[in-house]
Amino acid sequence: MPFNHDDYKNKVLGCWLGKNIGGTLGAPMEWWRQTHDVTFYTQDLGGEPIPNDDLDLQLVWLMALEERGLKIDAHDLAEYWLMYITPHYSEYGTAKANLRAGLIPPISGSFRNVYKDSCGAFIRSEIWACIAPGLPEVAAKYAYEDAIVDHGDGEGTYAAVMIAAMQAAAFVISDFKQLIEIGLAYIPENSGVTAAVKTAIASYDAGKSWKQTRDNILENHRGEGGCVLWDRTCAEDKKKGFDKGEKGYMVPSNIAIIVAALLYGQNDFEKTICTAVNFGEDTDCTAATVGALWGIIHGAKEIPQKWIEPIGRTIKTICIANGELMRPLPKTVDELTDRTIHQGKLLTLSLGKENYLNADTTDLSKIKPEDFTPSIQYREMMRSAIGKMKFHFDSFDVFVGLPNGPIPDNQGQTPVTLEIHGRTRLPGVVNFQWHLPPQWQVIQGLAGQTICHAFDFCENANINFTLHCENFTTPSAQCVLALTVTEMAKKMLIPITIINTR
Repeated sequence: MPFNHDDYKNKVLGCWLGKNIGGTLGAPMEWWRQTHDVTFYTQDLGGEPIPNDDLDLQLVWLMALEERGLKIDAHDLAEYWLMYITPHYSEYGTAKANLRAGLIPPISGSFRNVYKDSCGAFIRSEIWACIAPGLPEVAAKYAYEDAIVDHGDGEGTYAAVMIAAMQAAAFVISDFKQLIEIGLAYIPENSGVTAAVKTAIASYDAGKSWKQTRDNILENHRGEGGCVLWDRTCAEDKKKGFDKGEKGYMVPSNIAIIVAALLYGQNDFEKTICTAVNFGEDTDCTAATVGALWGIIHGAKEIPQKWIEPIGRTIKTICIANGELMRPLPKTVDELTDRTIHQGKLLTLSLGKENYLNADTTDLSKIKPEDFTPSIQYREMMRSAIGKMKFHFDSFDVFVGLPNGPIPDNQGQTPVTLEIHGRTRLPGVVNFQWHLPPQWQVIQGLAGQTICHAFDFCENANINFTLHCENFTTPSAQCVLALTVTEMAKKMLIPITIINTR
């Protein structure tokens, strides 16, 4: 399904304009648990948008793509996170502290992170969708690598994957319900995000008002109100018991609000973004996300000018350490669009789609349902990857799990699981050798070998270890597992940090 360049540009620009508009509209009401009645901007803007971390973080990811290339993963993004992202609160701050302690993704986003089920990841999904138009599986994989840095195995990761898949598919599909089903296909059926989305859909299909749908969502899927900062729950919601909720469990309800806003918005830009804000909760993020998705479907040319004029086309940042930047960030949505498109063309070229974004006309007649269904390889990746550290080597992907987390039990033992996926058609004999600090040992032995079958057999090598230290006196322990393959000269090193919390 080749794209015409002008159509592609119109949709990417629509995405970034919609993102800026929605984020600016919802900013004053952010994290108030109450309904609103907004119909337009409520602040004096002076021709510029409100700075918003939703867009800020994606500018850093664009820079990572430009500097590191298309094969960036969670390890690369974690480095950029530490270097360029300034906030120290909630999941952002927890992840930064974990990364500085030596924990790598997804452990950095999971370990003692009560905010792993929060909203910080889905808000930065557009960059992945826009470089992978019509390719939801590709966008979902990028979003996963992004989200696990600060959300690990939490609901926040599922939310990011779902939204990225929806937005990538939105380049070629305009039906909201179909897009929602596509997004759900990329996340676990038993996730909290899935449950909340189904609540929103069921309420809408039953003919409920948007306020009744909001109550249904908050009755069943709410987290703690007010973003745990202030008492921001209105008196009416307090009477309903909505001021109580699980700390940090914020993303399922907000994804449900996004879905509801798309459905109740009836394909009208203004109604869609205002409905998202009027639901309350994380209003700048929900409105920005639906604004971006609407912009992808309809393009910049269809966004009413009355929403663009008050904020102009500039980009205002608030969460980036600008003094550390090695290259200038985009100053306008137009520049951001051009640089995003360049990465999209590089990506589609790398996927063997030479003319994918340069056709004379956009041809949607070649859309096939299987283009939007997660592949067996994707499902296998998600099964293996959730909650585990991934190391990508030339011929192997290695997934390392810490079932009990990066801390020893009362006996000084830390279980470690290893799953090796061959990515070639040849089997390999994999040798392993542990390199441990003094007083540490591996109960199963320091060295050994296993056989990893060829990719076609889909049989992975699995090994379980137990690291042990009776007298753990240092703040942390740096353990390294070295893998080598018979008849190959390369050594694959896997660092594992164990934290002393005694």
